[in-house]
Amino acid sequence: MAFAFDDINVGGQLQVGAGKVAAIGIGNNKINGSAHVEGPMVVGPPEEYSSATATMMVGPLSNDDPDCPSVSHALMVTGPGQAVYVKGNMYVTGTVDCLSTGRLESRHKTADGKPKLFDIPHPTKGEGHRLAHACIEGPEVGVYYRGRLRNKKVIELPHYWKGLVHTDSISVQLQPIGAHQDIIIKRWDDEKIYLQAKANFPIDCFYHVYGERKDVDGLVVEYEGETWEDHPQRKKGDVTEWEKTNSTSHNTWTQ
Repeated sequence: MAFAFDDINVGGQLQVGAGKVAAIGIGNNKINGSAHVEGPMVVGPPEEYSSATATMMVGPLSNDDPDCPSVSHALMVTGPGQAVYVKGNMYVTGTVDCLSTGRLESRHKTADGKPKLFDIPHPTKGEGHRLAHACIEGPEVGVYYRGRLRNKKVIELPHYWKGLVHTDSISVQLQPIGAHQDIIIKRWDDEKIYLQAKANFPIDCFYHVYGERKDVDGLVVEYEGETWEDHPQRKKGDVTEWEKTNSTSHNTWTQ
């Protein structure tokens, strides 16, 4: 049986489904203006969901009433303190854009002053053991490329380094393997490192090539301020972004 109404005003409780709901009060203890929907419940276009995938499913606004305004959100929540509390995991397929406040803000402030770690279950000792490593830190926005060179005299850098790294910031470390080879670095550019060794002696060595990124401003290492928020390259209101200041080209020079 179904009924059609133009308007419904419920001064007490609205209950859709069966059961006694303690959270909204029962009998003389009921909370006026409260409601219970057993679910599943769809808000939005009737065709938005082809099957019941949640207790409440919210889609975009589909009301074609001429007095209905256009809206840009399917769900908006306003409240004191923690307006939304999720007990369990959250899965998001799109992007998340949020201000850094509360415990997240506290974590950012703490993380900026302490080593940057990864902490994982120990890969060989098993349950009850963990492994923690910390990032190497330095006064530049640096990158590296490493490997082994055998029977060649040229280290081929990644093709993208010419657009990523200041050529005049490149430095190279070589570790000969098996014998002294008197390896030297003859010259370098943004594509290759040219080596030279003893005459008629094949080169076999490990190499580490370091460079400083040029797609971002050089890091401002020392500055006046009271907190990390005073750093001149911090974008106001967004701890993940840097302001482009053109304050310095780069920090390390090797030519």
